[in-house]
Amino acid sequence: MRRRAFLRAMTALAAAGMLPRSPWGAAPVLAADGPYGPLGAADANGIMLPAGFTSREVARGGSVVGSTGYVWPSFPDGGATFRAPGGWIYVANSEQNAPAGAVSALRFARDGTIVDAYAICAGTARNCAGGATRWRTWLTCEEVATGSVWECDPRGVEPAVRRSALGTFQHEAVVVSTRDRRLYLTEDVPDGRLYRFTPTRWRDLSAGTLEVAVVSGQDVSWEVVPNPNPVIGVDTPTRLQVPTSTAFNGGEGITCRRDHVYFTTKGDNRVWDLDTAQSRLTVLYDAALDPTMQLTGVDNVTGSRSADLFVAEDGGNMELVMLTPDGVVAPFLRVTGQAGSELAGPAFDPSGRRLYVSSQRGGGAGITYEISGPFRRRA
Repeated sequence: MRRRAFLRAMTALAAAGMLPRSPWGAAPVLAADGPYGPLGAADANGIMLPAGFTSREVARGGSVVGSTGYVWPSFPDGGATFRAPGGWIYVANSEQNAPAGAVSALRFARDGTIVDAYAICAGTARNCAGGATRWRTWLTCEEVATGSVWECDPRGVEPAVRRSALGTFQHEAVVVSTRDRRLYLTEDVPDGRLYRFTPTRWRDLSAGTLEVAVVSGQDVSWEVVPNPNPVIGVDTPTRLQVPTSTAFNGGEGITCRRDHVYFTTKGDNRVWDLDTAQSRLTVLYDAALDPTMQLTGVDNVTGSRSADLFVAEDGGNMELVMLTPDGVVAPFLRVTGQAGSELAGPAFDPSGRRLYVSSQRGGGAGITYEISGPFRRRA
């Protein structure tokens, strides 16, 4: 069936309520070209983009960044941007084994010129994803059994600090929800858990309560983790300390908007929606219910000002895929000629006009790109 005919048929089925639904209540999702139209031919960087968008390479693993003298680390992963005097900063993890794990920063002038590059954390293990705080620090997560969360200064002025209160486990990502003043964390193992952390004092992550999610139907409750920092091989792992807690198949990226926390699980190719105000959990996207299998290998995720979600693929066909508020799933970009890599670290600059994303093993050691164009301000 031709694509347009297929989309018309899917739209009709959705209107008639005949599309399959997840038992968790996921709404049908329609595959379409998306708000920016279809992807064009690959550009000089091998990136397919909608009309009006352009890409540029800003850093390459193992190579000096511009005239800064700083060598960009290999295998870039999770990232975020921060406002800075006269411009902004993009930080990116390096998913290398200890002690080579690190976090680096690119500093941009107001016109987009790269003016500096430097390290903000070093000596850690497999820095995978993480999350930005509202007090302008970066939380980098170690994806190992003994992993911790480290709080980093994007300016590179203050040293990185281990935040042990956020638990010892195979961390993937973390998001700060200002609505309920809590942090939510994912765990990247096949039977990983979803956690939340309530600081004793807001903005101070040195102490607080770590809890794990217990899901019944769509209802979510939380139980305190008795020992957030178990000794690996001696104590019960963090995820198994509450027998009634709910397992998630490979927790990955996480982001939030207002009262909703969105996270992905790679083992079942799902994007989840946790309504923190109602304590209810639904599946926003399930590849098993999408006849087109538009989004697979779900990984890092970020949101735009227009409330669109951008999900990076680890696997799939190297796409950054949009999930729009009106239920459309569509590729925003596709990286070609880099088989064996994955997309990581999507993040918009503070203006919302530029999007950063990395091909983790592009060129052998990873490439970080900047995408510019007419990103919409509203859905």
